[in-house]
Amino acid sequence: MMDTLPSKHTIEHSLASHLDPKLAALSELIASCLPALGTERFADELIAGLRALVPVDDATVIYYAGGDLPSLVYSEKPRARASDTMERFLAGAFLLDPFYKAANEEGRFGVFLLKELAPARFRDSEYYHSWYRSCGFTDECGFLVEVGQDAFVNVALGRVAQQRFSQAQLRTLRSVQLAIDELCKQHWSSQSSSGDGIREHLHLALDDFGSSLLTERETQVINLVLHGHSTKSVATRLGISVETVKLHRKHAYAKLEVSSQAELFYLFLDSLMSHQDYRGGDTLISYLQKPSPKKAT
Repeated sequence: MMDTLPSKHTIEHSLASHLDPKLAALSELIASCLPALGTERFADELIAGLRALVPVDDATVIYYAGGDLPSLVYSEKPRARASDTMERFLAGAFLLDPFYKAANEEGRFGVFLLKELAPARFRDSEYYHSWYRSCGFTDECGFLVEVGQDAFVNVALGRVAQQRFSQAQLRTLRSVQLAIDELCKQHWSSQSSSGDGIREHLHLALDDFGSSLLTERETQVINLVLHGHSTKSVATRLGISVETVKLHRKHAYAKLEVSSQAELFYLFLDSLMSHQDYRGGDTLISYLQKPSPKKAT
């Protein structure tokens, strides 16, 4: 007697029961993102798909068009973030972001943990305390995707719980990197930029910050301090002793009338944000010339 052939329903059920959950999640991510290409729904679908692959407490997508200031494409507005934190980030603090520096200055694209990109003792820096801690993050992993000429996207996935991203979760994200890269390139390839090169001007502002008041070496030390480098790291990069770094920093702080890295950080941001149309030079020149607010009588 002939064996009874399995029904179509039985075959489908058998296949589903043996399908790798991660493969199924990737399939669903692609299926959801494809119809959303070129629409405002794309980032939402992308984050939802990634969240099905690994546990994520918070997510942000930032688009850096060629030469333009970054634009916030997706944000979940975590409860711990101050209202003006993102505004400061988009206006200029992004210049100090390890993910931004990796893509823009080093041409590194892929999936990275924050600790893989940050300088030594980054968590002691004022940038970390002013940005990452206010986000409530305990760990961050991000996709850096090149999507055009001088244009890239940072898809940042954050953890605010105590548990950090595991190596297995990192391998999962890296295993889908090619798919995420292609989807992002397809979505943002048609986006245009103003082409005014404002980011280049902001880099010049960071490089020149304090140069009107400081010596060349003091300016170099302050620049590295702003980027989150420790005293030892600054000494190594500049080829000078730790004690010499401390001396340059002390003199620079005195000339800038700041007493801490926190005050230095906010002086840079405030002087930068006070320029509506920066085109070169030390931002402190015009910033320090601003009239002080009059006291109420």
